Amino acid sequence: MRDARILVLHSSIELYGSDRMLLTVLRTLPPGVRAEVWLPDDVPFVADGLPAALTELGVDWSVRPLPVLRRRYLSPRGLLQLLPRIAALRAELRRSRPDALYVATSAMLLAAPVARRAGVPGILLHAQEIWSGFEGRLLSALAASVTTTVCISRAVQESLGGRVRAHSIVIDNAVPDSPDAPASPADEDRPLEFVVASRWNAWKGYETLLRAWDQGEPPGRLTVLGGKPPVGAGVDVPALVQGLTHPESVRVVGEVESVRPYLDSADVMVVPSDQPEPFGLVAIEAFSRARPVIASDGGGLADIVGSSTGWRFPLRDPDALRAVLDSVSRDAVVERGACARAVYEEKYSPQRFAEQFRSVWAALLA
Repeated sequence: MRDARILVLHSSIELYGSDRMLLTVLRTLPPGVRAEVWLPDDVPFVADGLPAALTELGVDWSVRPLPVLRRRYLSPRGLLQLLPRIAALRAELRRSRPDALYVATSAMLLAAPVARRAGVPGILLHAQEIWSGFEGRLLSALAASVTTTVCISRAVQESLGGRVRAHSIVIDNAVPDSPDAPASPADEDRPLEFVVASRWNAWKGYETLLRAWDQGEPPGRLTVLGGKPPVGAGVDVPALVQGLTHPESVRVVGEVESVRPYLDSADVMVVPSDQPEPFGLVAIEAFSRARPVIASDGGGLADIVGSSTGWRFPLRDPDALRAVLDSVSRDAVVERGACARAVYEEKYSPQRFAEQFRSVWAALLA
């Protein structure tokens, strides 16, 4: 493939789901193709987050005044506030003339028609969100300028506008494997260890999980990873834990560099989201460490977690979640964990992801 330059626009600066997927995508670039990443200036700068990871990967990055479609801009007045950023992006695209634009999240879709008018020949959208309502109609209109759309799950693809959906493909997310073999779940006579890891957004299901946890005696021990989001509504998880009947059964760790050491110390990952997850990256991270998953039954998680790899419960149903928590046995943890690892190797490995994404780059730059 000829030498080419791809400009990447991303809406976050942390190291959660879409940020880690950006790193995974960049690792699939063919030889001779160079990427430059532009990060947003309207969120707190996290030096040891995505910027540090990009530097380690050898990818150039900079912070720019990008026109990100935050919820606070989703009104006629809010969109007007983005006009100076749109004009600055158009001028910079005309000046730098990249061979292709990679829009790493739907929140960056304002850049698609701007890039098309600036003469960028190829525009790739990585759809990592479920579209609905007014937002979905707006995103569908903007996506008309996109050359190629890659969806992270069938749930995301089905949420797209009909015209966009018809010209999209699904490439399931992946997470890197570890050179170390997955640790075996402890078999001693001790309480089961559960772990939950995500931003503490209002819709991530922490209230549902902790209400279920507080129904009677604790079903084991729970470790909570993550932290409040830089933008959007968050939940005060430490306060919720302190309000439990048995707060000593829950350990709030907060932000961590990697979830893997905590997965290896746990028996089961819990993903209790109150809204359908576009994918659920922590679920396949648990699979990679041979850990089964308890997940809410919606979105991408409904396709990832099956009866052989974990347990599902209805969205926002703490009673059903409690019944699942009480039903988990150590034998089931071992059996379903082994199946989860096999599914990871078959469907969610970096090798499989790279094979699929390289064909996308070839078509985009042809």
